[in-house]
Amino acid sequence: MNDTKILNKAADNIRILAASMVEKAKSGHPGGAMGGADFVNTLFAEFMVYDPSDGSWINRDRFFLDPGHMSPMLYGVLTLAGKYTLEELKQFRQWGSSTPGHPEADLVHGIENTSGPLGQGHTMAVGAAIAERFFVARFGDWMSHKTYAFISDGGIQEEISQGAGRIAGFLGLSNLIMFYDSNDIQLSTDTDAVTHEDTAAKYRAWNWNVLEIDGNNADEIRGALLEAQQEKSRPTLIIGKTIMGKGAVSENNQSYERKCSTHGQPLTAAGASISKTIEHLGGNPEEPFVIFPEVQKLYAERRIELEKIVAKRKAEQFAWEKENPEKAILLHQYFSGKVPDIDYKSIVHKPDVATRVASSDVLGVFGEQIGNMIVSSADLANSDKTDGFLKKTHAFINGDFTGAFLQAGVSELTMAAIMNGMALHGGIIPACGTFFVFSDYMKPAVRLAALMEVPVKYVWTHDAFRVGEDGPTHQPVEQEAQIRLLEQLKNHHGRNSVLVLRPADSAETTVAWKLAMENIYTPTALILSRQNVKDLPAISGDRYQEALQAAKGAYIIMKDENPDVVLVANGSEVSTLVATAPLLRENGIKIQIVSAPSEGLFFNQSKEYQESVIPSHLPVFGLTAGLPSSMYRLVGKNGVVWGLDHFGNSAPYKVLDEKFGFTTENVLHQVKMLLNK
Repeated sequence: MNDTKILNKAADNIRILAASMVEKAKSGHPGGAMGGADFVNTLFAEFMVYDPSDGSWINRDRFFLDPGHMSPMLYGVLTLAGKYTLEELKQFRQWGSSTPGHPEADLVHGIENTSGPLGQGHTMAVGAAIAERFFVARFGDWMSHKTYAFISDGGIQEEISQGAGRIAGFLGLSNLIMFYDSNDIQLSTDTDAVTHEDTAAKYRAWNWNVLEIDGNNADEIRGALLEAQQEKSRPTLIIGKTIMGKGAVSENNQSYERKCSTHGQPLTAAGASISKTIEHLGGNPEEPFVIFPEVQKLYAERRIELEKIVAKRKAEQFAWEKENPEKAILLHQYFSGKVPDIDYKSIVHKPDVATRVASSDVLGVFGEQIGNMIVSSADLANSDKTDGFLKKTHAFINGDFTGAFLQAGVSELTMAAIMNGMALHGGIIPACGTFFVFSDYMKPAVRLAALMEVPVKYVWTHDAFRVGEDGPTHQPVEQEAQIRLLEQLKNHHGRNSVLVLRPADSAETTVAWKLAMENIYTPTALILSRQNVKDLPAISGDRYQEALQAAKGAYIIMKDENPDVVLVANGSEVSTLVATAPLLRENGIKIQIVSAPSEGLFFNQSKEYQESVIPSHLPVFGLTAGLPSSMYRLVGKNGVVWGLDHFGNSAPYKVLDEKFGFTTENVLHQVKMLLNK
């Protein structure tokens, strides 16, 4: 047990570093970072178990920050732990810096998750905690480790916290310990201007072990963490009452704590004195970027302790691997990111099925052959057909993580963020499903997945107005255009930030899943039909082999010699183009039909390939059940698009096809108009 005076000195060191980072950058959030310093310091100095020389060690404890604006606090404590240099702190919020304004996942520096959008960080922690339980259930208690989360008043208020709190409590995630930095101040007001809820009672109702302490008292923090580590059946919430801007003073050395103004701007701009504050906290205003000698000693001693703990745990793993060589091979495969070896060609589908049904067939094979895949659904498994996977396993329940399916309930955003946490934990292939129209609920987590470059798979079914009788509330129109924007947006490695695939038939669905599993660099979205679709004709007699061309984003499925027009679509609309082909030929129109499941992949191809599939000198007709704009890049300047520029209506889908012009007769008419025939 460390001397409390030394712990307090280290916390003050973090406060100085945090305030100085923000002051030097002339932007940032010092107040919360100064208030939360005591908890993160006690956690990292005495409890967090990690390998000081290997940030990716699979059995490390994980720390998930929710309020990304409190990054100066996290960077400060990680500097004490040896993960950052003081020079890196001086570059806070600058171009090319390893200390961006909000933390971005970076295991080398000890950052487990990208954070900023409040609520998502601690929800990702729930996903990581589920992943830990999943592996313990398969490989044994030697894999046990803790997942810590840090949440603020804003994160508690975000709606996603309800889903995360409910699921973690329902599953009894005793390996999850969350600190609630309750300082009663948010960016523009005190919290009592917006809420009077009893947060402790709320979490107790969700089956959490709730502890209430002085969040700036190292002894109470230590006691709460010790108690939380003994909890065997519930996640723990430590509610720590903290002081916004702890240690801040004015020019005349009067307290400047508990001020809303210190939340989102440098202390000087807030009305405090940075130099007097640094002096008050025991530092030198002329040289604030230092680590006090006694603090260096504290963390150097902790490093020695960690090296011994890690060596012991690695020895336990080595002994287990020696006794369980086959399981050891699986474990290493799971954490290697190796793509599962699946015989996709052998997967059998009934003729002319909905692509969601074809997806279910593939998921059934995954359920039998992929041991580290976790699938989830937001109360729609029997409709989005993720139950193809569920039928091969069983859902997680409190105390039993031998299954591989998460029943997320009606909480799409929570589910998506949990999947991100599983992916960040490592070793897991996460996939989740819901109706495509409800992808709107998921977009914040999808965007974060794209930014973090985690390979979560999204199964979005009921992909168009052909949802039918459920009407416009359930009929996606603009959703495809929205998600395809992320195909155009590049991530920090220059890749399309999301792979989007809308397959045209069962063979393309199989290939889409193949591409999704091979994509270990970004999230993948599969957009699937509710209604049955005709299988596309196989020119060679091997439809699967032809569908493999979907890997190039778009490919020719039917071609006349010297075509007059190119017809392009994806998903269900491709079969409409194929059905129109005889009518077009009867009218003397020679055609080239293109299936384009992924615009992003297509525009990654060479100009020569793009030109061979959609020649720039030919008129192009595009057909989409979504917004016409979703196909503008494909049809180009010589093209027109027939799509939907309005909400849908409640009626059987075949009636809607007639009313909205998704018929062979209208396609013929539109193509003739394009060609002036």
